[in-house]
Amino acid sequence: MKPKVNIIWFRRDLRLTDNAALYHALKNNHPVVPIFIFDRNILDKLDDKSDRRVEFIHAALQEMQEQLAAMGSTLEVNYGFPDEVYQILLEKYTIEKVFTNHDYEPYAVEREAMIEKMLHSKNVTLHTFKDQVIFEKEEVVKDDGKPYTIFTPYSNKWKARLTAFHLKSYPTEKYFSNFHRQTVKKIPSLESMGFHKVDQPFPSKQLNDAVISQYAQKRNFPSLENGTSKMGVHLRFGTISIRALARRAKVLNETYLNELIWRDFYHTILWHFPQVGKGKSFKPAYEMIEWRNNEEEFQKWCDGNTGYPIVDAGMRELNTTGFMHNRVRMIVASFLTKHLLIDWRWGEAYFAQKLLDFDLAANNGGWQWASSSGCDAAPYFRVFNPSLQTEKFDKDLKYIKKWVPEFQEFSYAKPIVVHEVARKRVLEVYAKALK
Repeated sequence: MKPKVNIIWFRRDLRLTDNAALYHALKNNHPVVPIFIFDRNILDKLDDKSDRRVEFIHAALQEMQEQLAAMGSTLEVNYGFPDEVYQILLEKYTIEKVFTNHDYEPYAVEREAMIEKMLHSKNVTLHTFKDQVIFEKEEVVKDDGKPYTIFTPYSNKWKARLTAFHLKSYPTEKYFSNFHRQTVKKIPSLESMGFHKVDQPFPSKQLNDAVISQYAQKRNFPSLENGTSKMGVHLRFGTISIRALARRAKVLNETYLNELIWRDFYHTILWHFPQVGKGKSFKPAYEMIEWRNNEEEFQKWCDGNTGYPIVDAGMRELNTTGFMHNRVRMIVASFLTKHLLIDWRWGEAYFAQKLLDFDLAANNGGWQWASSSGCDAAPYFRVFNPSLQTEKFDKDLKYIKKWVPEFQEFSYAKPIVVHEVARKRVLEVYAKALK
């Protein structure tokens, strides 16, 4: 006799506390089997077999597994294609319902539709919940029901709509006794999936109130060790709750809260305008820009050898750690698109490979902002001057000295382009395309 159960399908919500779908699953009428799928549709496309995001997920799953083992339950971690994994689960269990949290990325939406259709054919229902954002989809829209495409009015409406209810935790712990009891299953090793550990430390998920309190004053200076919270990777994979972070931000620092609102905003844009997640400019006119797309210059940008120290420092930090300070992300993105006239999609794809906290909605939003093709983007005639940015945000050159120690040596790369020449060129090219 097959056990009668419900499934909680973890995806980008890798925690047992304050988890919307898990709360609803545990409150339901059958024991709950927690599952995670290392999706080969995603993993097979990763060229770097030391991709630290896979290592991060693996470590988060191990932490969850320890918590579940202490309750006499287990996380069932599968490596494979989602439809095949669900076939196996349907043979093993009598499943009544599957619970999961929303994912707004185009592939995730397609995957969910495929699994829902398959489950429906077996009389199993799929139940999905909002968890990784505070507001989603149509929850914050204009009075006429249309989506906002400008951040400030969106942010104002977001704040006006916010109540204590939206920030309240889901008390999952009350119902932990409803996990399905069974012996602990082994999590597939990284090696068995073709990956290996780098063993560099990941940012802590402990909320640092001092960092959040001083965020407005310190966030733009990349040399400061604790100028930003480095919560991006934890928000990306849901190892912390957005509600917990927003609660602290609301009390401690409005500037930090605004960054969380930008995150909601970009997820809303991706939901309403899915074409941006599939390589299209938010503003169609920007498809007319004649990019230079010089491969040699792109490689120099990737490697941090442009001859512009602040740009090179950012790229080397990214390549070494999987992290790049947010101010520097804007500088390097502006440099690629405006100084080198290289298509923002090239930069977006490179960041997608390298960033630990890669999130399609935010990454796309940031790149389209920098290239001026996105919603509420920097105007096209705004071209960051790397020297002025350095003067403002790394005056003592601490950040540059850390990542580009040879920047004053004869051996350091000569500037790939002259700022004034590049600025003149990009303004002409953009003006021609947008006339």
